Amino acid sequence: MKGLVLAGVVFAGVAAWPGTDPAPPKRHVVEIHGMAFHPAVIEIHRGDTVVWVNRDFVPHTATGSRATRWSTGRLLQEQSGRYVAQRSGEVPYFCELHPPMQGRLVVR
Repeated sequence: MKGLVLAGVVFAGVAAWPGTDPAPPKRHVVEIHGMAFHPAVIEIHRGDTVVWVNRDFVPHTATGSRATRWSTGRLLQEQSGRYVAQRSGEVPYFCELHPPMQGRLVVR
């Protein structure tokens, strides 16, 4: 019986070793230039932050479509806006001022 308990304790100790915790949230940058999002598709994890930086001379937004309703608001040249991914799945977005500009977040 002691062997089983000891094995359980060792197993629990191994599972808690440093480096086994989920990765901390990361920051990803999407640049807006040439009337497009770069990169247009980006893979991230829940809790990560995506920052859009407008490098164009005209204003843009990054606005979630479908069930995810969020927006960076209007970004003038060199301004930035952010979004923190809360749910897994695909998160399509577009520019409200230029609807053909579209991008997608793939949240793991």
